[in-house]
Amino acid sequence: MNAIHTDTALESFDADWQEWHAAHEQHRAHPHGFLAVTHLHWLGSEPARLDGAPGTWSVEADVVRVVLEPGESLQLDGRELNTASGDAVELGPIKERGGINLVSGDSVIELAKRGGEYTVRPRHPENPLLQAYQGTPAYSPDAAYAVRGTFVPFEAPRPTTVGAAVEGIQHVYEAPGEIRFKLAGRELALTAFNGHAPGSLSVLFTDQTSGKTTYAANRSLSVVPDEDGSVLLDFNRAVNLPCAYTDLATCPLPPAENRLPVAIEAGEKIPYERQDQQ
Repeated sequence: MNAIHTDTALESFDADWQEWHAAHEQHRAHPHGFLAVTHLHWLGSEPARLDGAPGTWSVEADVVRVVLEPGESLQLDGRELNTASGDAVELGPIKERGGINLVSGDSVIELAKRGGEYTVRPRHPENPLLQAYQGTPAYSPDAAYAVRGTFVPFEAPRPTTVGAAVEGIQHVYEAPGEIRFKLAGRELALTAFNGHAPGSLSVLFTDQTSGKTTYAANRSLSVVPDEDGSVLLDFNRAVNLPCAYTDLATCPLPPAENRLPVAIEAGEKIPYERQDQQ
């Protein structure tokens, strides 16, 4: 499998994975993380009050307007936005896939742009999904699924349109290249998108375990190529996206070419919260 598994590395491989996954689980269970999302609202030009959020909301010409009633609180970076003047608070424009977090009492009100539309997602630490969260099952770490590959840049970055977990929404990502590797005796490739951190890449994929032991729609893997293009694909660190836990997520789906014809029995499995839906 062109695997990275020397005898001296095996002992620390498991410990490194355990430490990484524990940190990832801690991040996932943050009091205002995606498990805390209580509602998903799509804004329109008609002012509307939203469950879980103070004020009356609308959007027009890429500017979001919020009118707050007396006694309602909404803060941005510690600054109270309700000035008691009755004037609308204007927010935006926000870049695609960007967002800002507003605070209202114990809640964080996420204002974001997805698929060209503005969304409001209140996040509350007492959300039942978060309170009942018991961790995510995963395969035991297996060094055979940590394989070396090569990042091959495209002549020019390719805008790539993919579907979303929410019907009617599409995401457009910039794909700088593909990662070529060998697994289970097969030559494979994955289209890579730019990651959140500078120099990193994000890979969305499915494989022959998807819908069986792993979440059907997608999994994600972050990698950082070396200067010479070599890259470690450690599928033990393949993780679920928010849509694996909640219907209040707008996660992207993998491009068609990232549906791998092999079973990758590594990384996170179907969350307990979804196992009765498979």
